[in-house]
Amino acid sequence: MNHRRAGVGGPGGSRRKAARVRVGRMRGGRFSTRGDSVAVEEPMEVRLEVPGDDGIREHPISVTMRTPGDDFELAAGFLFTEGVVIDPAAVADVRYCRNVDPQEYNVVTASVRDPGAFDATSLTRNFYVTSSCGVCGKASLEAVEIMGCRPIAEGTFTIPEDDIRALPDRLRTLQRTFERTGGLHAAGLFDGGGRITVVREDVGRHNAVDKVIGTLVLSRALPGSGSGLIVSGRSSFEILQKAAMAGFPVVVAVGAPSSLAVTFARRFNMTLVGFANRDGYNVYSGGDRIVRGDGEGG
Repeated sequence: MNHRRAGVGGPGGSRRKAARVRVGRMRGGRFSTRGDSVAVEEPMEVRLEVPGDDGIREHPISVTMRTPGDDFELAAGFLFTEGVVIDPAAVADVRYCRNVDPQEYNVVTASVRDPGAFDATSLTRNFYVTSSCGVCGKASLEAVEIMGCRPIAEGTFTIPEDDIRALPDRLRTLQRTFERTGGLHAAGLFDGGGRITVVREDVGRHNAVDKVIGTLVLSRALPGSGSGLIVSGRSSFEILQKAAMAGFPVVVAVGAPSSLAVTFARRFNMTLVGFANRDGYNVYSGGDRIVRGDGEGG
């Protein structure tokens, strides 16, 4: 696969994840001005090139607001988890668009080898699910099944409860840009020993998850049945859907789950943990993958 590493500096748009601004500060009844770091947020357009009988056709897919960096992973993860690219192994190339002047590094073009790997109906279907009036949770779950998402197999992945309690602090120490700005979500992969192997940050929690999954798409490492996913905030339907598409059996969240996230986890045989911290956690689904101190599943 050919892909120039995302995040390389250039003459156009900012490649920084944080920017310095002047802010007014009120403390102890006294007002002052000072410099502060804020998370960078910029638009990124994703395009997809698909081969056909009449040559290569480029499809505009999406525009998302994101924190620059890991852009190719974000594009690859988004295309797969949204069902636009059915087979992640078909992603042949990811690059910044060459036909823009000046180069702002805000347009990413991916290509697939096989036209059969592109599901054109996903664009209309996903818009309907997220935007149409009257769509309910049941319709959302059925749409995910149409995308090809299936229940997670039992497998052998387990995680000790001590590691679940330790994961949030481990993730926090790896959130470099959050440390400077306080303004980014994070997602990470962890193995069965509780070791965090990948961390990505973004202003959007779903973007952070797509970046993590994109690392597996680009390294041909899907499905992710040997890893769990941790997110720094709450767990929503969208987070669970993306995790299931990637094959993660366990999702750990520092915050609360939504009702549809719980329903999704139970329907798709996933372990869902919320409110994880050093003192404890809540298990909403799939507690058998958690190894308690007494050796039993949670």
